[in-house]
Amino acid sequence: MLPTLVLVGRPNVGKSTLFNRLTKTRDALVADIPGLTRDRHYGRGAVGDFPYLVVDTGGFEPLADSGILAEMARQTLLAVDEADVIIFLVDGRQGLTPQDKVIADKLRRSGRRVWLAVNKTEGMNRGIASAEFHELGLGDPLAISSAHGEGVRDLVNLALEDFAPDESEDEADNSAPKVAIVGRPNVGKSTLVNALLGEERMIAFDQPGTTRDSIYIDLERNGKHYTLIDTAGVRRRGKVFETIEKFSVIKTMQAIEDANVVILVVDAQDGVTEQEAHIAAFILESGRSLVVAVNKWDGLDQDKREWIKREIDRKLQFLDFAKFHYISALKRNGLPSLLQSVDGAFKSAMAKLATPKLTRVLNDALQQHQPPISKGIRPKLRYAHQGGSNPPVIVIHGNHVEGIKQSYTRFLEGVFRKAFELSGTPLRVQYKQGDNPYAEPEKRKSGEGLVTMRKRKNEQRAAIKKRKDTERRKA
Repeated sequence: MLPTLVLVGRPNVGKSTLFNRLTKTRDALVADIPGLTRDRHYGRGAVGDFPYLVVDTGGFEPLADSGILAEMARQTLLAVDEADVIIFLVDGRQGLTPQDKVIADKLRRSGRRVWLAVNKTEGMNRGIASAEFHELGLGDPLAISSAHGEGVRDLVNLALEDFAPDESEDEADNSAPKVAIVGRPNVGKSTLVNALLGEERMIAFDQPGTTRDSIYIDLERNGKHYTLIDTAGVRRRGKVFETIEKFSVIKTMQAIEDANVVILVVDAQDGVTEQEAHIAAFILESGRSLVVAVNKWDGLDQDKREWIKREIDRKLQFLDFAKFHYISALKRNGLPSLLQSVDGAFKSAMAKLATPKLTRVLNDALQQHQPPISKGIRPKLRYAHQGGSNPPVIVIHGNHVEGIKQSYTRFLEGVFRKAFELSGTPLRVQYKQGDNPYAEPEKRKSGEGLVTMRKRKNEQRAAIKKRKDTERRKA
């Protein structure tokens, strides 16, 4: 399961700026106004050598005893309890404040690993800017700039070095697929788990938010082993009020990252909402295999069913690789085919793709459709090999690959998916620039100016002609 990194600090020290930097998004509002962030933001870390989840908290006012500031402080303390790693952010331009000392004391007593980051140090002497913060007793302060990205990657790598993924452990876990069941509250996730298990294992109640945590359950069906993960419902951010429910969202995101296959449950009676699209996008970004279960299908008439199918085609069209099943978890209709799609998605996610066949498929695709010319040059694609699994990654080597358009990448994804019969899993195509074999060794490594054979031969001919002319004049 991915580690959770929580950002803590006084108001206006740059936590939201750092969150946006770590996630490479603009999800958190940023302005020169203290206390702008009140609710919790969460995302997938995209900076650093290891995968992780990052949580942005509101400005921490530990001495507030009432009002919105007290509520923000209470939620921050609960976030600290849920964290694997804490980054305590302070302002290098304002210097050490009494409030920083109070926060440091609370974090020290939390028992969590805390890294002290001195922000806004761009253009300053880092040693001088961070010197006074040694007084907090949280180890050596690390000077960074959230706005400019200075020192951010090093900070993340240091903070998460104890959570580096163990590849051998991942291989062992993949022997039995982990299947996370996610969706909005009250769409029937726990009912589906009970139906698959054949017993009333999970509490299923007609009230949104019954499930609070992610529950792992072993399942054996038709001689195959699975690990089901029942998750809490993910509401739209504006609808999440209870503190404990906010952490349910984090647990659900962790469950998606920990799973091999995700079953996205949609309530057929409510239709496809914007929240389903957001959940599906996070699953796709995480690279997890996906099966969509449209639940409560038995309670709809034919006109409503046709409308729901059109809504799915319109709002979830980016999930064309996934299989859709129309089921009734309560009456246990459609479950065998649902599990068959889970098996197929898991098989596709872990598929081993042979290099010779990948290259043949690439050559067939090039004969069918060449990459468009970019800046007067047509990219040349030479061969392909597999670069990873879960999801499958195909690495294509060639020249001028930086000019390949996203539309052509989608074309290649479709060709590879059809050729290898991959269903239910995202497919990622990456490009690698090839070296010119006639370039000088130093320049070949750096990727700088390439010297062609023809130019080199011309230079050699000119040198020989010059030498002969000199000898002729002397004679």
